[in-house]
Amino acid sequence: MKNISILGCGWLGFPLAQKLLQSGFGVKGSTTSPEKIKLLEGIGILPFLISLDADGIHGEIDGFLSESDLLIIDIPPKLRGSEAQSFVSKIENLIPEIENSGVGKVIFISSTSVYADDNSVITEASKTNPDTESGRQLLQAESILKNNNNFKTTILRFGGLIGEDRHPVKFLSAKDDVENPEAPINLIHQDDCVGIILKIIDADCWNEIFNAVAPFHPSRKDHYSAKALQMGLKPPHFNENPSYGKTVDSKKLIEMLDYNFIHKSL
Repeated sequence: MKNISILGCGWLGFPLAQKLLQSGFGVKGSTTSPEKIKLLEGIGILPFLISLDADGIHGEIDGFLSESDLLIIDIPPKLRGSEAQSFVSKIENLIPEIENSGVGKVIFISSTSVYADDNSVITEASKTNPDTESGRQLLQAESILKNNNNFKTTILRFGGLIGEDRHPVKFLSAKDDVENPEAPINLIHQDDCVGIILKIIDADCWNEIFNAVAPFHPSRKDHYSAKALQMGLKPPHFNENPSYGKTVDSKKLIEMLDYNFIHKSL
């Protein structure tokens, strides 16, 4: 494998592209922001201005996919607000472009939101029963991709994404009546997101589904209260209502990919 296309060079796609370039891959990257073209170009990414909409694809998708062995799809569903569109329709529009391009392998960035918050331990064998519209559309998109025989797809179901510049406690700080105090956290650091994708590519591991969450599951109340104090923020105040959540197990990923989490505790 020599060339990789990353659809969505944002919070995760950009550092992933940097690591792939360092590993000797040729990388094409897409963005929806014209002002980011020079940023991508500046680190050696071949940039493309591409947007997926429910009514079609805008931009040079042929050039973006041509001569690439692998496509990494890392675009958010964006189902809220006035600009909400069907994520499933976007993926359906993308399928014939992948088929016609000769791309043989796909990594699809999904989410643990495809599982219900039913207070159970979740493995890849668990029933998918999303509670949210975003989870429902991600699950449909997964099905469309993995059931296509023209290319091989590996699906990564990430938990809550955190990094040096991103942590949910910043949003929760000082809030009142926060729900689900006893629900376990299911988070993953940006470094591990990148590391797992690199492991999949190196192991040539396709037609698989992986849960990707750090093996660290304290309660929301304990974790976010402690993290707020550590970061100099006012802790959130949790209500006393019954808690609903899930504990996502990443044992399959750890064993099959021989992956050692960089950030085991968060």
